[in-house]
Amino acid sequence: MHTQTDILRLQPFQAVIFDMDGTLLDTESVFKTIVFEVCTELGFEMTDAVHMSMVGGSHENTNRLLVEAYGVAFPYTLFDERCRVIMRERSHGGVPVKPGAHELISELRERGIPTAVATSSRQPHAHTHLGAAGLLDLFETVVTRDDVLHPKPHPEPYLTAARRLGVDPLECLAVEDSHAGVRAAYAAGMQTVMVPDLVHPNDDIRALGIAVLESLDHVRLAAFNPR
Repeated sequence: MHTQTDILRLQPFQAVIFDMDGTLLDTESVFKTIVFEVCTELGFEMTDAVHMSMVGGSHENTNRLLVEAYGVAFPYTLFDERCRVIMRERSHGGVPVKPGAHELISELRERGIPTAVATSSRQPHAHTHLGAAGLLDLFETVVTRDDVLHPKPHPEPYLTAARRLGVDPLECLAVEDSHAGVRAAYAAGMQTVMVPDLVHPNDDIRALGIAVLESLDHVRLAAFNPR
């Protein structure tokens, strides 16, 4: 693993593929609050451990984790709908963007480097939130849960994004904030950078040898600053 204190520059790349929530959009902390509120409303006690296991996962994975944690009586469909309704309400005034996102995307566009999003979110959520953040039109393609058979940590979302961009996965840079996302990008053979949000790298993630950088500004500097 490399940190911002010892990495000088990322290897050259031909395209960049971003995760969405927690990487481009500062939405994970908002969603965490909603998850705790809705669980309380439904008569269940959410914990930090259960919530952390959900971060970066797909709809199906979240369903499985919650049933494992609370039993088959957990009303996942109701939970999911309530979370989405509240998230839409709280995103009505716009969706916050992570620091450095605009600057990094702008530099990539200026350099003619194509970009994509690979997210575990479903298409309506992804397009609505990227649109509300003013980012949707900046990407060549957006790969959502609805576009793949196998969600993260399977590499299919990243491989699909690379295929749509027409770039070899080995020539792609992937930027992620979750363990599932890092595993997906790494399995796709991409140069992978983790920018932690709510979840930090554990020993298994560190063992992959990926770069861990503090922010998207650090990613931009590591990619484009002279040696």
